[in-house]
Amino acid sequence: MNHPSYTDQTQSPLPRRHFMGSLGSGLAGISLASLLQEEAQASGHHPPTGQPHFPPKAKSVIWLFMRGGVSHMESFDPKPMLTKYEGKSISETPWKDVQDPEKLKKVRVVVVNDANGQQRNKIYPLQVGHKKYGESGIEVSDWFPHIGGCVDDISIVRSMWTTDDNHGAQVQFHSGRHMLDGRVPTIGAWVNYGLGTLNQNLPQFINMGPRFFDVRDGHYLGPAYDSVPLKVDPKNPLPYAKPELDLSHREQQIEFSLVNQLNQLSAEQYPNDTTLQARMKSYELAFRMQTAVPEVIRFDQETKETQDLYGLNNPETKPFGMQLLAARRFVEKGVRFIQIMHGPGAAGAWDSHSNLQKSHSKLAKQVDQPAAGLLKDLKRRGLLKDTIVVFATEFGRTPGSQGSNGRDHHPYGFSIWMAGGGLKGGVAHGATDELGFHAVEKPHYVTDVHATLMKQLGLNARLLEVPGHKRIEMDFGHPIDEIIA
Repeated sequence: MNHPSYTDQTQSPLPRRHFMGSLGSGLAGISLASLLQEEAQASGHHPPTGQPHFPPKAKSVIWLFMRGGVSHMESFDPKPMLTKYEGKSISETPWKDVQDPEKLKKVRVVVVNDANGQQRNKIYPLQVGHKKYGESGIEVSDWFPHIGGCVDDISIVRSMWTTDDNHGAQVQFHSGRHMLDGRVPTIGAWVNYGLGTLNQNLPQFINMGPRFFDVRDGHYLGPAYDSVPLKVDPKNPLPYAKPELDLSHREQQIEFSLVNQLNQLSAEQYPNDTTLQARMKSYELAFRMQTAVPEVIRFDQETKETQDLYGLNNPETKPFGMQLLAARRFVEKGVRFIQIMHGPGAAGAWDSHSNLQKSHSKLAKQVDQPAAGLLKDLKRRGLLKDTIVVFATEFGRTPGSQGSNGRDHHPYGFSIWMAGGGLKGGVAHGATDELGFHAVEKPHYVTDVHATLMKQLGLNARLLEVPGHKRIEMDFGHPIDEIIA
């Protein structure tokens, strides 16, 4: 699409535009759907109406993403056979055919063999115990006891696969495309694009936590559909949102009122300037957000019991717990898509090539109680029925060891889970083989997760296509109907 430039000077004078930008360039940079819609209409493209295509079962999504690659065997798909065959090569097990080139051809990976043609790394035993939880009796790692306690509200999908064996798979999990194939919109951007806002004072799509490989979401949809980056800091939650000068709220009101009056004069003089009209809307929303966002992340309104439920009383769980408590409060206020990334560093903290037991146990402790607390809190408030919680990662980890005590990247089979929003609880769907190598039963490419969310939100992804940007079949995915109630 060819959108009019934000700095197009053919329809209104530069000084006015420059003055507007100097007053709020930071918040103006927070892309707003109204801006894109106005621009798109000017270019002949009419975006969605903001209404679901069919009756939805969910309104919002809380997307929890563990950056780096969580070991599925040590989380939600325990494999005791790894301990039985400890120290052996895969070719010495009954599942030696898992490395058949025909099975691996979809994935851009070279299997490293020794001089005898056997896999170089040896089977690495389970690093933690596991047990059955709930009435469903689903087995979960001992590193996730709190999530295990919620398993009857969760659908675990144990048969995910992807095609990128490096951490660009984070891009692929969010967009459906290998990062070498070019950037396309993420699932959060599509939801933002397809549905109207539920709260005119808050952003529709929020990101909290670290990103590295791609910090954009909208791509060819435009910056209006990027996530708004937030941090859980009531004093400064929005980057660049504070005025350059130390202004009181009343002074800001006067300033925005002045800008609005000047904009109205320009609007009368240049009635066809759709960019100016959209910018006026963006400044109005930006001003409202300066008050509304900090209010949402004030936790002094929450009881001590609720704060403890999320682990805010523990320094290990507090950072992630604060983000998840903020997510619940944003959902209550009508935010559509809250994306929370866990694990700092370029690759992500879950990238356990060594010391897997030490790293995974520490990281699991950071997220386990807060994630379970989120589910319990949403459920008791009646919010889980129309909020989908996703717990995902870009790939799993190898059955064999890397070095002496780690696991390598593994895209052939791994686990995620989802809960709420009309999805079944107490379900373990799909399966990997006994070593956790391949997704062998009801395998799902990453966009099947996207398709499931879209279906529950009442969206037909094929009706969201943008002229000039044809999507491929894998972009759409297929809903995982077996986990839909």
